Amino acid sequence: MKRRTVEDVMTTEVVTVAEDTPFAEIADALAEHRIGAVPVVDDGGRVAGVVTEADLLRKEEFKPDDTGERPLRGRHRHHALAKARAVDARGLMSAPAVTVRPEATVAQAARLLASRGFKAAPVVDESGALRGIVARRDLLTVFHRSDDDIRDEIVYDVLVSRLWQDPSEVHVEVHEGVVRLSGRMELKSLVPIVVRMTAATEGVVDVVNDLAYEHDDTRPTAYPRA
Repeated sequence: MKRRTVEDVMTTEVVTVAEDTPFAEIADALAEHRIGAVPVVDDGGRVAGVVTEADLLRKEEFKPDDTGERPLRGRHRHHALAKARAVDARGLMSAPAVTVRPEATVAQAARLLASRGFKAAPVVDESGALRGIVARRDLLTVFHRSDDDIRDEIVYDVLVSRLWQDPSEVHVEVHEGVVRLSGRMELKSLVPIVVRMTAATEGVVDVVNDLAYEHDDTRPTAYPRA
């Protein structure tokens, strides 16, 4: 079962800045290219950090108010204040950057972005050199598959190649990514396996399980007493 990787969906043309890039140039780059973040690369092309729109907005957040006083700061706002005083990418960036490898699966990248609350992440090789960037919208391309394509993979890859099931016994219907499994399996224990592998197929939105079975092999066998 082929899984698309980050390398398959990432954007390779990446807007970057150097560590000494001034604040105003970074703001201009984000506005010009309509992006929310930009990787910071060192002289060797390795990702040193990331500057986001939120990092730039710290300067506005910590400006003095009309009375000349700064807004109150909590104990967790030390780094935010440091960013507000920064004048270049070195002071603005979050480091080390949260990155992803090109060979990571789309699912792994999606979990990373979701767990960190990020919209995108730089893609780096084993040396830390920038290879591209992957955004949430890139990861959603796994759902751009036709229903026929999804059905063919489930039938020929999941049922026939991996589980050695007779495709005439299991009926697979796909409508807008939702898969309905019906028919009959020989063993009850195979039913959740088929459902799980079907759900793992790229492009599947949901699985409706209407499968029956011939034999219940999940119940303990009773042996006669000696």
